[in-house]
Amino acid sequence: MRVYRVWFALTLVVCLSAPSPAQTRKLKIYISADMEGVVGAVTGDQLGPQGFEYNRFREFMTEEVKTATEAAFEAGATEIVISDSHGNGENLLIEKLPKNVTVVRSWPRPLMMMQGIDESFDGAIFIGYHTSTTNMAGVRAHTISSARLADVRLNGVSMSEAGINAAIAGHFNVPVIMISGDDAIVKEASDMLGPIEGAVVKWAYGFHSARTLTPEAAYDVIREKVKRAIVRIKDFKPYRVKEPVQLDVRFKSYRPSELLGYLSIVERTDSHSIRFKGRDIVEVSKFLEFITSYEPSLEP
Repeated sequence: MRVYRVWFALTLVVCLSAPSPAQTRKLKIYISADMEGVVGAVTGDQLGPQGFEYNRFREFMTEEVKTATEAAFEAGATEIVISDSHGNGENLLIEKLPKNVTVVRSWPRPLMMMQGIDESFDGAIFIGYHTSTTNMAGVRAHTISSARLADVRLNGVSMSEAGINAAIAGHFNVPVIMISGDDAIVKEASDMLGPIEGAVVKWAYGFHSARTLTPEAAYDVIREKVKRAIVRIKDFKPYRVKEPVQLDVRFKSYRPSELLGYLSIVERTDSHSIRFKGRDIVEVSKFLEFITSYEPSLEP
């Protein structure tokens, strides 16, 4: 009897100390961070190293990402990859981020703003995003390049960066679960992707004007929406585009379409537009990265 009692006691200790399936389950989250949708950002003064407010807004961007990261961990995430996806890709103050994350920085990247995502992730979060170049509403509305591109379409549908990035995530069976930015991008993304969680940190009046929350208030909203998204992560579905994928790009200038039309893989569809057909969104992403990043000045 004594041997049995000892065995039972040891078995009970092992069972109580062993992690449950819920505790051991991995929950990987991918965070892609832009800057135009960050709280208070309205003009180039906040968005690039030459702007007099840029250093302050790097802090706000970093804090929004940090808030989203901490909220995701608190809600059950076990691993997080963060993509610095604005401008030169060197905006986030990485020393202020939690030590248990990894960060994707700089360019070029085959998957653009989604570099590092794969089938192992459970959900994607977009922080600081903005509306598409064809949207008449939204602060700093553009798609990929405000200076160069007038429209980007996948299978005939005009896309925002959120849409393109959601399609990349969807290729790997990963749903977008939450987005932050102005009211216009939250609506635009929700219309395309379904009822994802949306953190509105400002309300657009125009391309360069908005009514905005204060930073601390914005962090509270982002924290709440991230936690809510993690809790209902099973509700979200990946956004997929039909393959092969037809990409149509309209340039603001005449010359890029003329030169790209020299390539046998490219069809010039009008004076400012080209068409490329890729096997999948990954191939399209690589093509987009090439045509928006390559410059002869990159050569030594």
